[in-house]
Amino acid sequence: MRDDLLTRIAEALERLAPQPPRDPDFALADAFVWHVSPERLEPVPQVSRVDLSLLVGVERARDALLANTLQFARGFPANNALLWGARGMGKSSLVKAVHAEVLRQGLPLKIVELSREDLPSVGRLLHHLRAARQHRFILFCDDLSFSHDDQHYKSLKAVLDGGIEGRPENVIFYATSNRRHLMPRDMIENERSTAINPSEAVEEKVSLSDRFGLWLGFHPCSQDEYLAMIRGYCDAYGVDIDDATLRAEAIEWQATRGGRSGRVAWQFFTDLAGRRGIRLN
Repeated sequence: MRDDLLTRIAEALERLAPQPPRDPDFALADAFVWHVSPERLEPVPQVSRVDLSLLVGVERARDALLANTLQFARGFPANNALLWGARGMGKSSLVKAVHAEVLRQGLPLKIVELSREDLPSVGRLLHHLRAARQHRFILFCDDLSFSHDDQHYKSLKAVLDGGIEGRPENVIFYATSNRRHLMPRDMIENERSTAINPSEAVEEKVSLSDRFGLWLGFHPCSQDEYLAMIRGYCDAYGVDIDDATLRAEAIEWQATRGGRSGRVAWQFFTDLAGRRGIRLN
């Protein structure tokens, strides 16, 4: 009787225990999203992105990131990249568009998106990617930044420096941020003014951005660039509108938004396409 009871308890505990994570099948897709609870790599059959040719006003960053990514996809050394600067100027769009361009050129390359909140699990993610040596991966973290009491930046060092094992040879890390040093300027100034040793107080966090070999800055666009973005969308999606009407409506739209950016240009174009009865596929 006692043995039967122990057996039933053991079986019940086994049913309650989480299933061990399955090895990811990277043949399912070219893009994946890392999830925790439970930990898994979810394939993304269709990535939301725009064509590289439609990204206007970021030509220097585009060329640098594409060259770096092509190097990596071909098996040569390449740098981790930090895309920083103005909001809505296409930082994350550029990463996804460059990945698509590399695939278009016939080079196999996977992209894995990791959220900032899941950085503590990055060591286990790297274990999966390191084991898949036949593939090469962009590990992508969008909108990366840290607050004064945030310890997630320590997990990021595992990606950038790799610890005792080193960063996997088949993984490169791309991140976007509105902040060049990944932390608020007022926080830097506050720690410098209150710390016993001001230079050491912020060095650990600020030096995190120094671990990116490639820094790409994004700045607010001019009015001509803003209008060129919209004209490019119109041509690509077949929206027929004369230049004078486009200019007048687009400038009025930006005035209501209080500024110009690639995101504002796309939002205006979405409204314009809807009013003209054009579907955006």
